[in-house]
Amino acid sequence: MKINTLLFLLMLIFVPLAGELNIHPFANTFRLSFGTPVFFFFLLSIRHIPPALSGVLTGIAVVAFRILLNHYLYPGSSFEELMTLHGPTFFYYLVYGLIFQIMGINREPYHALRVGILSVGIEVAASVAELSVRRSIDGDFWDIVKFSKVVLIAMIRSFFVLGFYNMIRLNQSVQHEEAQRQQTERILLLVSDLYEESVQLGKTLSHAEQITRESYELYRELQQDESLKDRDHYARQALRISGQVHEIKKDSQRIFAGLSKLIDSESEVHYMTSQELGELIVRTNSKYAQSLNKFIRFTLNFDPLLPKLHVYTVLTLINNLTSNSVEAMKDSGRIDVSIHFLLDKEDVVSFSVTDNGPGIPQRKRKMVFTPGYTTKYDEKGQPSTGMGLFYVREVAESLEGTIELQQDEEENTGRVQTTFRVLLPLRKLTEKGR
Repeated sequence: MKINTLLFLLMLIFVPLAGELNIHPFANTFRLSFGTPVFFFFLLSIRHIPPALSGVLTGIAVVAFRILLNHYLYPGSSFEELMTLHGPTFFYYLVYGLIFQIMGINREPYHALRVGILSVGIEVAASVAELSVRRSIDGDFWDIVKFSKVVLIAMIRSFFVLGFYNMIRLNQSVQHEEAQRQQTERILLLVSDLYEESVQLGKTLSHAEQITRESYELYRELQQDESLKDRDHYARQALRISGQVHEIKKDSQRIFAGLSKLIDSESEVHYMTSQELGELIVRTNSKYAQSLNKFIRFTLNFDPLLPKLHVYTVLTLINNLTSNSVEAMKDSGRIDVSIHFLLDKEDVVSFSVTDNGPGIPQRKRKMVFTPGYTTKYDEKGQPSTGMGLFYVREVAESLEGTIELQQDEEENTGRVQTTFRVLLPLRKLTEKGR
């Protein structure tokens, strides 16, 4: 509402000023000015303020401004003479605003062609109204030639304003879509992190169920073992452990259910094409590399024949691997992201992330998937959690997939080409029935 009020006040200022840039096409007191295009633009832009009210107040502002200006420039003119000269202009803006409101020019949905045609008609009608008032005052007649000039000028002015206004709307639309896209990306990445944690929580639930069952079996075995001293004591302990683990499992199940519901509710986008997913991964990690002042060139290869894939699974796997590659780079390098069917197998999807960073020493390659293992340290020398690759392996294995590491030295560069490749069954990544 504040913006509308500001635009309304600006209209009352700029329309009278723009009206002083004018021509007199009929060799009389009727003028065609830039005031109309400016008024038309403000009417298109202002919401929640009736156009008829804008027409009345703008008409008053224009007439008052012209009378004051003429009185200052030509002090000898009387108020009656100035009103006779400029008063008919009020009816122009009155009729313009009134018809604009009746026709609902700026209602949504916005159709440029409809607005353009109606605006020409409105300007012609407003000009006819002003000319009619002037005719009643000075008796000047106007014919088809004058009317044709009014129509032609109305067309030129209206479509000029519409062109400018549509450019602004298009720019706003592009900015809005970009903001929406960025918001969607943030949500997708956030949910992919939650999905990653839900996989681990699911594994914990499975372990808790197994411990509960084994503890209860131990309790029954202890009860039946008559040779064991204090068997009742140990049996009660085993039963107590079984109950405590069971409570942990129940709490974890509630958390898991809430987490799953949150994942489903945060975004309606659950499946994307390999191109959309790849572009999202490249775009977000390009920004990440820039934030670290690293100059990294990304390339994306994808198979357009792949069906839509589960967003959070792919992001959990590939985004994690790609961000690891970004962090591993010293200053610059190249990262290649690939999403394809496995060669000669259309039921397996291959995801790979290849970089030409420093690589991983041979003696440490078997340790990279170990929880807590890391080669990354912050500026203060604090190590990272070392859980990224472990998470990726856990997620891949939970989906009946595998992850492998390959390294080759690049010729004449002193760099090592490191590739992490994840193989997953296609049925685990697609919607049911696809």
